[in-house]
Amino acid sequence: MLTKNKKQKVIKVAAIHEKDTGSPEVQVSILTKRIEELARHLKKHAKDKHSRRGLLKMVADRQTHLRYLQKKSEKRYGSLVRKLELKK
Repeated sequence: MLTKNKKQKVIKVAAIHEKDTGSPEVQVSILTKRIEELARHLKKHAKDKHSRRGLLKMVADRQTHLRYLQKKSEKRYGSLVRKLELKK
């Protein structure tokens, strides 16, 4: 689970401007952090099927946001992928 402080740090890294909380970059960053934490949880609890389903939904949602960003601005997409170290 993302605490308020962790979430603010993630937002600060990806934000376009000071009060940015909803841009695709911020949304992808938050989803990436949540995916990492949930993946860590699933390594310990391999039989947790409900969490696995949530993880798959988050991955699909992140992919949708990335596709949108790539379509809108290839430059912003490229910088975000490098910043978050996502392969593509």
